[in-house]
Amino acid sequence: MKDFPKIVLGSALGFIIASILISIIFMLFFFITAGSLVKSVGEEQFVPANNSVLNLCLSGNIKERIPRTTTFMPKDETAAMGLDDIIAAIRKAKNDHRIKGIYLNPRIFSASPATLAQIRQELIDFKESGKFIVAYADTYTQSGYYLASVADKIAVNPQGSLDIHGLASIPVFYKDALEKLGIEVQVFKVGTYKSAVEPFTLTEMSEANRQQTTSSLNDIWSFMRSDLANSRHLSIDEVDSVANQFPLLKETAYLINKNLVDTVLYETEMKNYLRTLLNIDKEDKIPSATVRDMKSVPPPIIKKSKNNIALLYAVGNIVSGNGSSDIQDKFMVNEIEKLRKDDNIKAVVFRVNSGGGSAYASEQIWKAITDLKKEKPVVVSMGDLAASGGYYISCNASKIVAQPTTITGSIGIFGLFPNMQGTMNKLGLNFDVVKTHKYGDFGNLSRPMNKDEKAMLQSYIDKGYDTFLSRCAEGRNILKDTLAKYAEGRIWTGNQAKTIGLVDELGGIEKAIKIAADLANLDDDYVVYEYPRKRSLFEELFYRNKNDLALKTLKEYLGDSYDIFMTIKNLKEEDFIQARLPYVLNIQ
Repeated sequence: MKDFPKIVLGSALGFIIASILISIIFMLFFFITAGSLVKSVGEEQFVPANNSVLNLCLSGNIKERIPRTTTFMPKDETAAMGLDDIIAAIRKAKNDHRIKGIYLNPRIFSASPATLAQIRQELIDFKESGKFIVAYADTYTQSGYYLASVADKIAVNPQGSLDIHGLASIPVFYKDALEKLGIEVQVFKVGTYKSAVEPFTLTEMSEANRQQTTSSLNDIWSFMRSDLANSRHLSIDEVDSVANQFPLLKETAYLINKNLVDTVLYETEMKNYLRTLLNIDKEDKIPSATVRDMKSVPPPIIKKSKNNIALLYAVGNIVSGNGSSDIQDKFMVNEIEKLRKDDNIKAVVFRVNSGGGSAYASEQIWKAITDLKKEKPVVVSMGDLAASGGYYISCNASKIVAQPTTITGSIGIFGLFPNMQGTMNKLGLNFDVVKTHKYGDFGNLSRPMNKDEKAMLQSYIDKGYDTFLSRCAEGRNILKDTLAKYAEGRIWTGNQAKTIGLVDELGGIEKAIKIAADLANLDDDYVVYEYPRKRSLFEELFYRNKNDLALKTLKEYLGDSYDIFMTIKNLKEEDFIQARLPYVLNIQ
C-alpha cells in the first residue's frame, strides 16, 4: 500500500505528459496543414469573367484595414470590411474591361461620414469611366442611401424602406453609475471644450460641448445633404424636408414621388434588369465579383521603381507599447525610422485615424515624424478621426489632407485619477499608511487627493498643454496666441479646420499621395507600398497574446458598450495624462 500514492502519482503524471504531447502534435499538424492550405489557396488568383459586374455588397463595420483573409475561409456577412479593400476593388473594376458596372447592394453596415465620403468619391470616379452603377436594397439605411444616391438607377423592394433622418450624437454619461460603485473621478484638464472628462463628472453635456458638437454635426450634414441633393436633383430644402418627415415609415410610393428612388422592384426583377444591361439571357447566371474576390486580382499595371511612396497607417488609440494593435509608440516609431532610413522611400503618406490617447506616446510619435520630415516629405491623410493625440502626431507634417467630414482638432489634454475610497468602504476595507516623506503615498487610490497634490497635478497638465500647443503652432506655422483661440480642446470638421489653418487640403488618400509625389518631384514614376504589413487571419488568431484575444471577444460581446467599459477599466492602467477626443462621437 505504501507504493500506491507513487503509482497513482506516476499514472497521473504520465497521463498529463501524454495529453501535452498529443496537444503539441495536434497543434503542429494543424499549423502545417493550415499553413500549406493558406499558401496553396492564397496563391490562386480570381479572374473576373467577361461581361461581369462588381457586386458591392456592404455589411458589418467598415474599418480602415482588416487582416488578410483567404478564400477558403467561410464568408461572414456580419464581419468587418476594410475601407482599403473596398477602394481597391472599385479601382480594379474601373480599369478592368471585363467588368461592365457595379451592382451596389448596401445592407446593414456602419461607417463614419469620412469613410462614406471616401467610398462615394470612388463610386463617382468609377462612373466617369463610362461604366454603370445600379443600386438595390430591401432597406436603405441613411449611410447606404448616401452611397446609392450616385447610382444611375436606384431600386427598392415594393415592401422595402429608405431612411433619411439627419445626424445625432448621443454621448453616454456614467457619473451616477460610478457614484453607486463608490468611485469618484478626480479631473485635471486644460481647455473649455475638452469635454472628454464630462462623462465622469456630469450627467449631461456642458454648453461648450453642446456648442461644438452642434457646429460639427451641422457642418457634416451640410456636405451629406448637398451631395444627396446634387445626385438626386433635389433642393437643399427638399432634402431637409424629407429628413423631417422620417421616410423610413413611409410607403414606397412616397419614395418615388419625392424622387428618392427611380423604381420599385423585387430582387429577382432587379437582377433581370441587370441582365439587360449586360446583354445576357434571363436564364443565365450573372457573372460577378465581390470585394473579397477582387483582393487577389493584381493591379492593372505592376511596375518596379526606386521611387516609392510609403502609405503608413496609424489606426486606433495611441498608447505606450511595442505591439502592432492600436497605435503603440515604440512600434510606430520603429516603423517610421525604417522608412526614414530607406533610400527608396521618397515620401511618406501618414494615414491617421485616431481620436488620441496617451500624451506621452503622442509626443514620441511626433518626434519621429519630425525627424522623418527633415529628410523626406510627410503628408498626413486624415481618416474618420485625427483629433487630440491624433492631431498631435499629425501637426508637424509637410501637408495635412482631411475629408470635409473628418473630426479633427481637439487640441487639449486632461488627466483622470480615480478615488475609490467609497468602494473600499462599501466592501468593508480600511487602509492606513506609514510614510517617510510627504508624497510617499502619492497615487493611493483609497483616498482623495489633498490640495497640494491636486495643485501639482494641475500644474503638470498645464505644462503638457503648453507643449502640445507649441508643437501645433510650430508645425502649422501659426502664432501660438492665434492657435490658442482654436485650441481649448475644441473639435472641428475637416472643412472648418481648413478655414482656420489646421488642415491644408480637403480630400482622401489619393489626393494625399498625389501631393506627396509632387513634393518629392516624382511626377508619375512611383509605386505606393503600404505599412505596416497586414497580418493574416492565422497570425491574428495564433500570434496575438491571450489578452488581445480576450479583448477581441469582449468587444464582440459588449458591442457599443465596449468603449465605455474599457474607458473605466483603463482609468488606472493608462497614462493618466491623455490627449483624447471628447468622447466616442457616435454619429447616428
